[in-house]
Amino acid sequence: MFPNIPKEVDVVIVGIGPAGSAVAKICAEAGISVLGLEKKQEIGMFKRCGEGLSKSSLERMGIDLDPRFISNEIAGLTVYAPNKTFLRLDFPDKEGWIVERKVFDKILAYDAAKAGAKIIAKANVKSVKRNNGKVDVVVEFNGEEFDVSAKLVVACDGVESKTGREMGLDTKLNLIDVCSCAQFEMANIDIDDKRIELFFGNKIGPGGYVWIFPKGRNEANVGIGVRRKFTEKSAYDHLKEFVESHDGLKKGSIIEVNTGAVPVGGIMDNMVEDNIILAGDAAHQVNPVHGGGIAEAYVGGKIAGEVAIEAIKKNDFSKKALSGYNEKWLEARGKKLKKLVKLRELLENMSDDDLNWIVDYLKGEDLVEFSKGKSFGKLAKILIKKPKLLKFAKSLI
Repeated sequence: MFPNIPKEVDVVIVGIGPAGSAVAKICAEAGISVLGLEKKQEIGMFKRCGEGLSKSSLERMGIDLDPRFISNEIAGLTVYAPNKTFLRLDFPDKEGWIVERKVFDKILAYDAAKAGAKIIAKANVKSVKRNNGKVDVVVEFNGEEFDVSAKLVVACDGVESKTGREMGLDTKLNLIDVCSCAQFEMANIDIDDKRIELFFGNKIGPGGYVWIFPKGRNEANVGIGVRRKFTEKSAYDHLKEFVESHDGLKKGSIIEVNTGAVPVGGIMDNMVEDNIILAGDAAHQVNPVHGGGIAEAYVGGKIAGEVAIEAIKKNDFSKKALSGYNEKWLEARGKKLKKLVKLRELLENMSDDDLNWIVDYLKGEDLVEFSKGKSFGKLAKILIKKPKLLKFAKSLI
């Protein structure tokens, strides 16, 4: 019966974003039967993302640059302090791009399908339940329900994963670790179409920042991330205020609106239970400083796929057998992300005066290094010049 949902598979993947596609591809290439289910009617819809990718991110993912998914090549970065002083970084070579997620995510899904995975959009997972060493998955597609039995479920279904919770994992996030985001895709605006611009300040982006990611001539993703502890207003209201105050944006057209939550902390030590692995946003695999999650999710998905292959070879889907995922992720990216939580905590405790002050001691290159979890020693040496920031300096060393 259409859409030919199999009754039994080795692996069910819930959510086909970068993480889900990575799991699906690597498992299918190993000859494992894979069913990937995406509840949205179109893979790549409703991006909560500025759509930026760096050369180092693509290298970590093991993906070649493909002109099909590139919207714009970026020449540099400008970061503004509250008083409008700024740091500027010019890329020496081809280092950064803005992608079109509707295309990028589909290409990843196409690659997984070509490898042999069965991918179905508009397929909502209604429930997951362990049954005699396997997992019963109830799937709704176009008003019909289908029962699927799987040896393993990989949950890539986003923040506070419903699938993870149903399978016994604590996926809740503390409020401080959740960024509320809003973004307009805008046209007919006056911006530098070759530079990413970031705006920091406790008034302009409390608990986060504002971004402009140019997608082409007079086009950009203009967005904001804020956190509830630092403001009572919504991300949308903050973004609206920013656009209305920016001469190059306020007369522009809004082509697309996206809102949603992004995890910026709550790094998980355990992401597995019997018959289940978490990956991507579901596992809080996001950079805590800038909120970027494409590469983190894909790497997490690749590791989940590798662990799934080993579990199937051994026919052991116990928490103990799957726990190697925690160790591999911690070594690959987790340790670095935990360090970056410390940097995020520093930023959120700095006043606008502190932010204005520290810009005088930094270069654009420093910001890139900090966002990668590097050069914290240099940052600590600057912070000790201000007694109120001394405790944060110690935490970075």
